[in-house]
Amino acid sequence: MTRLVLIRHGEAQVALDGILAGEEHCLGLSELGRRQAEALRDRLEKTGELGKIDAFYASTVPRARETAQIIAPGLGDPMLRLERDLREFDAGSAHGMTWEEFDQRYPQPEVFDPHRPRAPGAETWAQFGERVESALGKIVAAHDGETVVIACHGGVIEQAFHLWGLSVLKGLHLDVRNTAITEFHLTDVWPWHQPAPPAWRLVRHNDAAHLIGLV
Repeated sequence: MTRLVLIRHGEAQVALDGILAGEEHCLGLSELGRRQAEALRDRLEKTGELGKIDAFYASTVPRARETAQIIAPGLGDPMLRLERDLREFDAGSAHGMTWEEFDQRYPQPEVFDPHRPRAPGAETWAQFGERVESALGKIVAAHDGETVVIACHGGVIEQAFHLWGLSVLKGLHLDVRNTAITEFHLTDVWPWHQPAPPAWRLVRHNDAAHLIGLV
C-alpha cells in the first residue's frame, strides 16, 4: 500500500499582508504560521501516527519549505526533497499585487473557464492541474508501497481531489486549514471486495486537531 500524506503550509506572512505571492514574493510563514507548524511537529512526534517515512517532499515556495523544515523532527528528520512542480497556482504577472489590485486589474469572469488564464503569464486552472498530476504521478511511481509526506499548498491538495475523482461529488467544496493533514492510500484491499483493482482511498482530510486552542 502506498500512503500519500499532503500537509498544507502554515499561515503565510503574505496572507496577512494581502499579497498574491509565488516563489519570488513569498516571505515564508507568519508568527502564527510557525506556531502552527510547531504544533503539528509536536503532535507527530508524540503520536508517531505516520510511522516510518520513506520520502519527504516540499514545494519550493518559502512558506511550504519552511513548514517542512519545522515539522521534520516530528517525522524523524527524513531527507527533504524540493519539487518545484508542487508549488501553488502560478498567477504570472499578478504576483506581488494585493488581492484588491488583482481583482481590479483582472476581474473574475462571470463564467469560469478552466482553459483561460486570468492574468498575463498565469497558468490556467487546467494547466495547474496537469502540472500537479504529473508531479504527484512521478512521486507515486518512485515510491510504490511507501509512505510519502508532502508539504505543499491548498491548491495542490484540491487538485489531488480532482485527480482521483473525488471532486465529482455534487456541491463538494474543500476547506484546507493551515498545517492540516490530508491522507490518501493507494490500495487493492477493500472491506467489501477483495481483491480489487488498485485505487486511491481518502483516509482523512483537513485533520488539524493540533490547532485546537492555538491562538
